[in-house]
This record gives sequence, C-alpha cells and structure tokens, in this order.
Amino acid sequence: MNKKMIAIILLVAAVLVVLVFLGLRRGGAPISINKGKITSASALISQAKESESKGELAQAKALYLELINEFPNSGDVMNWQRKLENINIKMLFSGADIPKSAVYEIKPGDTLAKIAKEFKTTVELIKKSNNLSEDKIMPGRKIRVYTAPFSILVDKSQNILILKSEEEVYKTYIVSTGANNSTPVGTFKIMNKLANPTWFKAGAVVPASSPENVLGTRWLGFNLSGYGIHGTIEPESLGRQVTQGCVRMSNPEVEELYVIVPVGTEVTIVD
Repeated sequence: MNKKMIAIILLVAAVLVVLVFLGLRRGGAPISINKGKITSASALISQAKESESKGELAQAKALYLELINEFPNSGDVMNWQRKLENINIKMLFSGADIPKSAVYEIKPGDTLAKIAKEFKTTVELIKKSNNLSEDKIMPGRKIRVYTAPFSILVDKSQNILILKSEEEVYKTYIVSTGANNSTPVGTFKIMNKLANPTWFKAGAVVPASSPENVLGTRWLGFNLSGYGIHGTIEPESLGRQVTQGCVRMSNPEVEELYVIVPVGTEVTIVD
C-alpha cells in the first residue's frame, strides 16, 4: 500500500471520528457508523415520520427498527418502540400485505367463524382487517387473514402485558395485577371471551351497563376459574398491583386485544 493510499485512509478515519464526536456532542442527533455507512438518528426519524404520514407503514416500521438497532442507548428508544408497536397494530387492522398473513378466497359454505377457526384467528380481526361491516360473506371474494399464532406474556414485576406474534413483540400494554401478589403465576389459556360482561360478585349481579362493574368492557377468561384479563372503571390504577388477582387493562386497549387474540391463546404470567 503506497503512502498516498495510507494518507487517504487516515483522512477518512479522521473525518469519521469528527462526525461521531459531533454527533455525541449534539446529544439529540447521534451518529452510527456501520460498514463505512454513516447513519444519523435525526435523518432516520425524519424519514420514519414522513413514511408514516404517507401511509407507508412497512417502510416506517423498518426505519424505527433501524433506529432501535443502531442507537440502543438513546433516550428515545422506548418512544421509537411504542411507535413501532402502534404501526404493528395499524398494519394488522388495515388488511395490508404483511408477513404472516395470507389471501384467502371465500368458498361456498364458508362462514367467518369457520374461516377464523381454520386459521386460528378471530371473526373480529377478519372483519376489521377487511373492512367488513357484517358477518355475511360472498363466495369468490378474497380476504386477508393473519396466519401466525399470538401469545401473551404478563410480567407482574413491571405490570406490563406483552402481545407476541411468534417471537416478535407486537405490542406492550400497561396493566394492573393482583394486590399482595395474588395474580397466579404459570401458563394458562384463554377459554372464553365476553363483550360487555356481567360481573357476578358475592351476593350481587352487576350488569354491564353499571358504572360499578369493575370488569369494564371486555373479559378474556383463563382456564383457571375466576381469573382472566378484563377492562376497568379505574384507569388511574393501571401500572400498580391493586386487583383481586385478574389482569386489568384500559377499556380501549382490552377491546383492541379482544379483537386480536382468539380462544385458545396461551397466556404466561411471571413474577
């Protein structure tokens, strides 16, 4: 290698060092260098926001993933992760061509319940992702169906519920768990789902319409009698261990989860 080439390499290295230093000094705009490629966090953020505003959700998701991978020590990582997870839900509900989904042509004799059972999904998700306003379907129509199984992980120490699609973290929710460590630990399954559930408490029946119904707007019951995931009339209590043992979510978020996960979904609860 001649002296001129060495000088060029040293000059490039010096420039890269200066760029990294300036990026660190700016604090809000870190720089990553990977295989000679210089990446600015601020540039990626701008691209991600632009893609999202244009409805290019797959591109926005890829950019937020790049941000998280390239700048894992940034103070904005949690914000990027939340944006990525919200995009996951938008894409799932939009019926977009996304990984782990398939196009299905409706056959004579099909019903939404039959299709949902075949693909281990929910009628609600099929309807939402295909913009169907009623259960009636016509043979020959093509619909998009999500095909990968979902699972749920509840971490009592952090009071979070993680919705996973295979090994991908799809979305993280803030929840409340049982006071005095009363939420059971183990692996369970969702055995029943109820919209606007009635609360059967000791000595009384509290209808769904009552403001005193602690179950909120949805119930997803475990194969352990009396325990499940439900909504709340006390959203201010989320993030704390205050329930009688169930997992409590905000009503909008439990309604979202209700659409996504079918009966039979595995729920793992850890301390």
